[in-house]
Amino acid sequence: MNPHLDLLQPYPFQKLKELLHGITPTAGLTHIDLSIGEPRHETPALIRQAITEHLDGLSGYPATIGLPSLRAAIASWLATRFDIPRPDDATQVLPVNGSREALFAFAQTVVDAGGPEKPVVISPNPFYQIYEGAALLAGAEPWYLPTLPENGFRMQFDDVPASVLSRTQLVYVCSPGNPTGHVMNLDEWRDLFALSDRHGFVIASDECYSEIYPPQNEPPLGALAAAWQLGRTDYRNLVVFSSLSKRSNVPGMRSGFVAGDAKLLQKFLLYRTYHGSAMSPVVQHASIAAWQDEAHVAENRRLYAEKFAALSPMLAQMIPAGQPDASFYFWLSTGIDDTEFTRRLYAEQHVTVLPGSYLARDFAGSNPGRGFVRVALVAPTEACIEGGKRILSFYQQLHS
Repeated sequence: MNPHLDLLQPYPFQKLKELLHGITPTAGLTHIDLSIGEPRHETPALIRQAITEHLDGLSGYPATIGLPSLRAAIASWLATRFDIPRPDDATQVLPVNGSREALFAFAQTVVDAGGPEKPVVISPNPFYQIYEGAALLAGAEPWYLPTLPENGFRMQFDDVPASVLSRTQLVYVCSPGNPTGHVMNLDEWRDLFALSDRHGFVIASDECYSEIYPPQNEPPLGALAAAWQLGRTDYRNLVVFSSLSKRSNVPGMRSGFVAGDAKLLQKFLLYRTYHGSAMSPVVQHASIAAWQDEAHVAENRRLYAEKFAALSPMLAQMIPAGQPDASFYFWLSTGIDDTEFTRRLYAEQHVTVLPGSYLARDFAGSNPGRGFVRVALVAPTEACIEGGKRILSFYQQLHS
């Protein structure tokens, strides 16, 4: 067996299940689950229709590179959404089966563990656990960079020792961030690109929450747009990962894309050809319909904005940096141990949230997720509001 498998930690939701095992919640309260970031808004009719109209696609093997029409739809969406020249859909865009599998597989393509020094993969801390698993199974050493309220939830690369940067081959960033909602600005991108040029590492930008933002805000800056504005027109050493799951409420379709550096995507396509990860033609046609329509995305944002507008003032005393820039999460300060908060909230209010320490790692003497919980506003508005009321009541009782 691959010995690196022994390095993998349980997934956060497995740990949550164990944490809550044996607890009997207060009788009479319906369960409200705000723990998992699984979109629950209705799947748009145009996507359902596209699936039923293209079921004949099940009779043929799909090509790993995807349909030209899908790559064209993605390239056009990127150009319009981020105000950049249309990427070359033959070399700079590649469909993938959701951003999760691509984020994992990309490390297997990029990381070279055959050198004299152990390679490093940097990720934010807290983080999406796929980054860690991808690094470990590629034979790399994960390096966890804390994102904290006092630094605006930014990744402070000045805190990474030069000896670590010299071994770094891949950096994962998540903007808008999970769980903090922080959006990287142009100065942050400029600094990261400069480090990439100096040390030669690749940047994997996870942007699966890019379309979930308050309507009054500017759309989040993406990595490709930042690169273009800074004169990096070849997108060197940069690949972005996006998905329809959050944008279009189709997590079960497993549809997304990667885009950026053509040289990197050429190698990634080669890897994926052997990996056997081609997207179903049925899903490809449904994806074309989704990428070509913005009306359902605007409605999706409106629904999330409605929830944030109701809950933000309610939970203001628990939010360390105000409403997040984007995404559909609250990152709430608990004032006590986050696992105790989660257990007692479930027992007393029948509300499930995710302990922040489960999304982070103890590193350099601390766990930056400790003392926080992640609240996903994915349930219907009424359930989110009721859940917010129960969280506030519990919090006030704790600190009265």
